[in-house]
Amino acid sequence: MTKEKLSPGISFFEKYLTIWVAICMIIGVLIGVYLPGIPEFLNKFEYYNVSVPVAILIWLMIYPMMLKVDFNSVKKVGENPRGLIVTWVTNWLIKPFTMYGLAYFFFFIVFKNMISPNLAKDYLAGAVLLGAAPCTAMVFVWSHLTKGNPAYTLVQVATNDLIILIAFVPIVAFLLGISGFTIPWGTLFLSVVLFVVVPLIAGIFSRSLITKKKGVEYFEKVYIPKFSGVTIVGLLLTLIILFSFQGQTIIENPLDILLIAVPLTIQTFLIFFIAYLWSKAWKLPFDVAAPAGMIGASNFFELAVAVAISLFGLKSGAALATVVGVLTEVPIMLALVSVANRTKHWFAKTNNN
Repeated sequence: MTKEKLSPGISFFEKYLTIWVAICMIIGVLIGVYLPGIPEFLNKFEYYNVSVPVAILIWLMIYPMMLKVDFNSVKKVGENPRGLIVTWVTNWLIKPFTMYGLAYFFFFIVFKNMISPNLAKDYLAGAVLLGAAPCTAMVFVWSHLTKGNPAYTLVQVATNDLIILIAFVPIVAFLLGISGFTIPWGTLFLSVVLFVVVPLIAGIFSRSLITKKKGVEYFEKVYIPKFSGVTIVGLLLTLIILFSFQGQTIIENPLDILLIAVPLTIQTFLIFFIAYLWSKAWKLPFDVAAPAGMIGASNFFELAVAVAISLFGLKSGAALATVVGVLTEVPIMLALVSVANRTKHWFAKTNNN
């Protein structure tokens, strides 16, 4: 499988995603403040605490991601297990807990006099959701920009998607539980089914059906590119809706956006270097080490946003915290891409480098 098939590189919209998110924040806040009837109307369309309009938009975001993952690649798990061990341990045994620790430290200790206890608790919950949702799609872009091994990146992402089905709910439930939240198990499981299982099955079914009828080349080069703009549009519309509900909170607490960004930024750099330096210590090639660092550092923020909205509501501080994750991710990850490319000489030469 060629690198070009898996990742054409970062698109214009992806490169400037932070700017689009900031614009959506402004539009959403203005709607919330001056046209409050719009979010009030949308709030009527809920089912078991899940916003139907937002659910539809999130499906539009996540389905194209699942199309990119070929689960046949899981068969290659045994070819180089050490790189996968780095990915799995970093993502699931380290990342959620360092995120909890950093968020708690900053929201309840460092920023104690700047954030109310209730908002601090909500922001902690949003950070927990981000920490328990490692990247599944944008990592293809980061891998491409570091000239990572595309086939191996695919195995990392495919296995990560499968682990999400098992590990996400118990990890989130545990960390929310020790944070003092009552766990709405039904809503938590429903969120995972709606926003992971359903699009995952749809992606697998689409790949199987279309490749059988028209071949892998058509699927990779024609069908998947048809959805290239759908994910971004779905994300931006979701953010406008979310910020329209958050308008008053943001007006009253404008500094909170920056305060939330502090632990999220530190966490991103920390997790990247844990996986990256571990890979170096294990003498893994650069084209495996770089994606291993990227997949843990970045987040499946679409899932985090969706679950935050389902569990806590569109107006919650938890939902706002997950959106700050979207706001900060692209510039930070581009910085880490630069770090990786500048330190490539740390790793032994391979045929792929």
